[in-house]
Amino acid sequence: MAESERRAGNSEEMAPPLQQSFMIPRKEINMVSDMSKWKRSQAYADYMGFILTLNEGVKGRKLTCEYNVSEPIEKLVALLNTLDRWIDETPPVDQPSRFGNKAFRTWYAKLDQEAENLVATVIPKHLASAAPEVAVYLKESVGNSTRIDYGTGHEAAFAAFLCCLCKIGVLRVDDQMAIVFKVFNRYLEVMRKLQKTYRMEPAGSQGVWGLDDFQFLPFIWGSSQLIDHPNLEPRHFVDEKVVNENHKDFMFLECILFITEMKTGPFAEHSNQLWNISAVPSWSKVNQGLIRMYKAECLEKFPVIQHFKFGSLLPIQPVTS
Repeated sequence: MAESERRAGNSEEMAPPLQQSFMIPRKEINMVSDMSKWKRSQAYADYMGFILTLNEGVKGRKLTCEYNVSEPIEKLVALLNTLDRWIDETPPVDQPSRFGNKAFRTWYAKLDQEAENLVATVIPKHLASAAPEVAVYLKESVGNSTRIDYGTGHEAAFAAFLCCLCKIGVLRVDDQMAIVFKVFNRYLEVMRKLQKTYRMEPAGSQGVWGLDDFQFLPFIWGSSQLIDHPNLEPRHFVDEKVVNENHKDFMFLECILFITEMKTGPFAEHSNQLWNISAVPSWSKVNQGLIRMYKAECLEKFPVIQHFKFGSLLPIQPVTS
């Protein structure tokens, strides 16, 4: 049995139906009243299931621990390295406005043009017809080229992109840790570089009342990593020394480091929600609270979900129990 066949058919729930007809994903949530369709959809169930499966997969593990790295994982990292290289090749332009550097549009145009080819390098030949569908989520995951902004909806598109790769059997159950620690972590590095280089605006930011201007998932998975840690407690992440000594092992602390690099003034003022979270007694309570908050603040907010696209892999159809 060929490697690719074994990969695709390895786990029953992940294996695609043999005669899968792929489609270009499109928007389905056009009015606030459509939100109930989203919450009942197969897409919502699968997306949330994917987030929670990875949440379990990284529990108590460091970024630097040993884990399986498959060929598709390596190819995804190479894809992200390409996006990173394009940033270097597209320096910001001189313009009067400090924010939203227009060079981002040049960078984005390149991705728009190349996305399907990039995705084709990650998936086996017999699944080539999936590339146009999967590539849409990649294009949606890097920010908006009109507004030159980035937010949790873009981050969700990247998680959806990875979820689709699981559904067609390219990524497997034993790739879980590598999906978060290698691929998603590399994605975060590239997004931070985009945000910094092109001075991107936060999309739909709640300012000081939001968790973070740009990301949410690394706080969920990052808090899971810290569950049952022998000496790091939530109260420690506001301690600069602790962050500097441990950020290479923990995604949550990496996020805190980036915030402190980007913002000035007292932490309690610029990141009030996180400051409040530092008072929660245990990481498992932080983790559970963040999952609830993610559903309420991101997945159940019309301004975020109106941009989400649905296709054959993440369908709008109600969940079939």
